[in-house]
Amino acid sequence: MKKMYLNFIKASFCLFLIFYCSLSYAQGLFTPALPSGLKAYAPDRYFQVVPRIVPADKETTIQIISRFESFPKPLHTYRVTYTPVGRYATQIGWTKAQAEEIIPQNNIFSIKKYFEAEQEHIFKLEEITPDNKVKEIGSFHIYSLKPDLFALRPYKGDFHMHSYRSDGRESPGYVAGACRRVGLDFMGLSDHRNYAGSLEAIKQFEGLPIDLRLYPAEEVHPPDNPVHFVSFGAKEGITELYRVNDKTYREEVQNIMNTLGEMPYGVDKFQYASCLWAFQKIRERGGLGIFAHPYWRPGNTNYISNALVDYLYETTIFDAVELISGFGWDELQEVDVNNLQLVKYIETKSKGKKVPIVGISDSHSCENHDMFGRYYTICFSPSLELNDLIHAIKEENAVAVEAAGGQLPRPYGPYRLVAYTHFLLRYVLPLHDEMCFEEGRLMIEYAGGNKNVIENLKLLKGQVQKYYDMIWAK
Repeated sequence: MKKMYLNFIKASFCLFLIFYCSLSYAQGLFTPALPSGLKAYAPDRYFQVVPRIVPADKETTIQIISRFESFPKPLHTYRVTYTPVGRYATQIGWTKAQAEEIIPQNNIFSIKKYFEAEQEHIFKLEEITPDNKVKEIGSFHIYSLKPDLFALRPYKGDFHMHSYRSDGRESPGYVAGACRRVGLDFMGLSDHRNYAGSLEAIKQFEGLPIDLRLYPAEEVHPPDNPVHFVSFGAKEGITELYRVNDKTYREEVQNIMNTLGEMPYGVDKFQYASCLWAFQKIRERGGLGIFAHPYWRPGNTNYISNALVDYLYETTIFDAVELISGFGWDELQEVDVNNLQLVKYIETKSKGKKVPIVGISDSHSCENHDMFGRYYTICFSPSLELNDLIHAIKEENAVAVEAAGGQLPRPYGPYRLVAYTHFLLRYVLPLHDEMCFEEGRLMIEYAGGNKNVIENLKLLKGQVQKYYDMIWAK
């Protein structure tokens, strides 16, 4: 009986372990992913592909460089199979994938190819042993871009997050360091009704050898208006305008109301005029005005009436809208707010309207919630300068990315950018995020009082730029 009992216990434990491992795998607990949720493509650990981003409709030589294993090996032969993913290859007469012989030299496989159109390209390398066994060395991925997009670089950023200067958990400096740790290139700390928190973060790292760009921001809540706004990059705070002089705010809103005609059914004229006021004040100060989480439901009702949301989309008075907002996995099971925002975006775009978008985390903690680092924007911009970033967003050169629950990162936006971003998320940004991690960790150390990290920060400065310079064709 005792033996039967022990066997039962063992069997039960094994079943539990199988179930737990299956559940854990589904949740990504055993996945060696980065804090951003991305995972490096295994062949990129063993080989360098230079360049990785090439101009479309031009012949370019790429090199696949072995970092650890020696090539060629005695009596071994090698072959490469080329596949243009989009099947654009009329210029070179490609009809189907066929293996061709290739001879590596000094651990380098060199391939000259005419990269037609804007698409992904795959090169599969194989090794044939003396006894005629075929071993796959790896599949290597390239992306060709038209001149306008080839001239830009992908920069990851978040415009909407909070510190303990409003209702967040950590200090402004900690949040900034954590942003770099999850792979962001730029950020704006947007505390509720608090512009000073972002300035505090900027000042803490002023003059330090870091590559993260910190910009001023705040979340704006005008009186008697349920709409929330993110002001990013403005030279001055917006909250103080109505906090110091509520009477002037109301007079200015009333003046705007006097210029408006009849509102659609259900639209409060004061609230709409207050939205116009907020976006105007942000733009006057050189900032980007973002319409925040339009379908947020704090309880059993939306915080903004659907009528007002519809009219804001119809008139598109915002500079950008939060297409993807950082709601946690459990929250999305209750109401999939991001799906509603995505469908509204698609519907509005189908009417021929311009709808600039961003993805944001709206994080209130860098450590205690799965939204931080899993919701962000990728701006395709010539640089990280504020004006370039704002221009990129306004011209719809940005995508919103989400990885709810840490799984399957998904970009949203114009198809062309989304297709390219899928490639970046798999083959470019994981290594980018790894480079950012140590800088972010050291920034958190510095914010916590450890000034000895400055020398180490100097060693890291510029590494992402060098990486991009290497993988972009000259």
